[in-house]
Amino acid sequence: MLHSMSTTVAAAFERSAAEVNEEIRALWRRSGGTLTTEQRAEYQRLVMEWAAAAPRSHRAA
Repeated sequence: MLHSMSTTVAAAFERSAAEVNEEIRALWRRSGGTLTTEQRAEYQRLVMEWAAAAPRSHRAA
């Protein structure tokens, strides 16, 4: 039986929502409040990672 294996970094190492949130805050601090196109892509990736890691109570809106 063959098993598929994910090749994404996120699958290999899952961070807590708090860790991802800190990286998001650091990105905003580094940017001075205005994101470049590259930083915006990084921000979107981080928000998706945060949402996947956040406890259910933080996801309900």
